[in-house]
Amino acid sequence: MMKLFGTLIWRDLSHAYGFGGRGGTRRGGFILPVIFFLAVATIYPFAVGSDAQLLARTGSGVIWVAALLAAILPLDRLVQPDVEHGFFDQWAVRGFSEEWIMLAKIVAHWLSFGPPLMLATIIAAALLQLDVAQLRTVEAGLVLGTPGLAALGVMIAALTAGLKGGSALGGLMLLPLAVPMLIFGAGSVLPGGENGLLLLAAASLVLVAIAPFAAGAAIRALRE
Repeated sequence: MMKLFGTLIWRDLSHAYGFGGRGGTRRGGFILPVIFFLAVATIYPFAVGSDAQLLARTGSGVIWVAALLAAILPLDRLVQPDVEHGFFDQWAVRGFSEEWIMLAKIVAHWLSFGPPLMLATIIAAALLQLDVAQLRTVEAGLVLGTPGLAALGVMIAALTAGLKGGSALGGLMLLPLAVPMLIFGAGSVLPGGENGLLLLAAASLVLVAIAPFAAGAAIRALRE
């Protein structure tokens, strides 16, 4: 089972990072979220002006909004292609649990967008005038929060798989569910927000714990 788990993670990562895939349709999927993330960080100072204090005060919130929106971009590629190609049916015939498969997809999804966004945050912090202490807090928040965003993304992708316009519906479903994490993550940088990281970690842990079961149940319902 653990060998299968590692194989599934490697398979999805190969599609995302561009050294594998079905006909190239999923290659380089990690690039677009990073470009989008940096584009938001670049445009925001032009919108609000060059006031360093204002940028430093609001920059963490902008980073978290950009991270949330970037996590939405690959939703249509997380589960739907495997449903269309009948891979879940093949795995079920072989006795593989949908929950394990969904957990592997959560890990692969996080590895495909979490670390790249954390690296891109260093550039975004310079654009948004964040100091070293603020950057450290934002990075810690992303380490704690992006696994929850990945779990939420896979869960929503499974729930909307097979639906017409599922990617758009998935984005609408994900946004309100991710608001608490956005509040905790952005608020942790503000004065008095010391508990934000603890709340963010708790919310992320809950999502990671329940998402494989919810996503697995959705896939079984879809197959039936």
